Amino acid sequence: MRRILNFIAAALLLIATATVTQAQIDNKKSLTLDGANQVIAAAKAEAKRLNAPGGVIAVVDEGGNLMALERLDGTFTAGANISIGKAKTAVMFKRPTKFFEDVIKNGRTAMVALPDFTPLQGGVPIEYEGQIIGGVGVSGASSAQQDEQLAIAGANAFKSGGTNTTTASKAITYFDSRQVAAAFVKGASLIDGSNGVNYMVNPSRRDKPGVVEVHALDTDIIYVTEGSATLVTGGEPVDAKTIAANEIRAASVTGASETRRLSKGDVVVIPAGVPHWFKEVKGTFLYYVVKVR
Repeated sequence: MRRILNFIAAALLLIATATVTQAQIDNKKSLTLDGANQVIAAAKAEAKRLNAPGGVIAVVDEGGNLMALERLDGTFTAGANISIGKAKTAVMFKRPTKFFEDVIKNGRTAMVALPDFTPLQGGVPIEYEGQIIGGVGVSGASSAQQDEQLAIAGANAFKSGGTNTTTASKAITYFDSRQVAAAFVKGASLIDGSNGVNYMVNPSRRDKPGVVEVHALDTDIIYVTEGSATLVTGGEPVDAKTIAANEIRAASVTGASETRRLSKGDVVVIPAGVPHWFKEVKGTFLYYVVKVR
């Protein structure tokens, strides 16, 4: 009988110990290498959307250890160490690094004496299901604000259950006929690509010929709703001028090119990098342009 009681007591003690041990261990989430690469991919996609001139993207785990790093073309060499420092600072202090930059600007300069501390905008903690699982740092974009924007895009890779698709990109967008008609009159964009999507929707109007256009990153999908025009594609731009990042304009083209007469209902897809020119326009020419990157 005593043996049975001793056995029961031992079993109860074992169960109690296991229960206490289980209660003392968190169900901790960890960032995997695939996850770190997903963060980098999301930050790179944002850099492409913004035409960022470069940058170094670093991802660290919850302990501040480097997991992945990618240096975009054209970024200065010191950017790697700076981006790693930003990522480590964000995860070790569980705050975006902009917070510390602002604190120091407001007079608390003693903080710069902290070891392994990079109080420069562009570092953001990576959270998943309420836990900080790592940090991402970016350095070398066109500005400190853009560094942070790319870092936020990377950190947001897990905000919708582990995909790079943000909630904003899943939202249904609707424009009624009056808004569309007004956009055609003004030549205004319905969707300008500023809400985390990789496309633009532009109702466009032409009453006269245009110039040669070359979009280095955008593929144009054109759908004609009214009027007719002569479209020239291909060839070599003459006296080409860069008017903005990845945007070239010219007066005409030479060499091999194709000419098409577009009218209502026609659709044409012009890949990125292909010169195109509305050489002749008859009357009012209305068309949609969907730009995709």
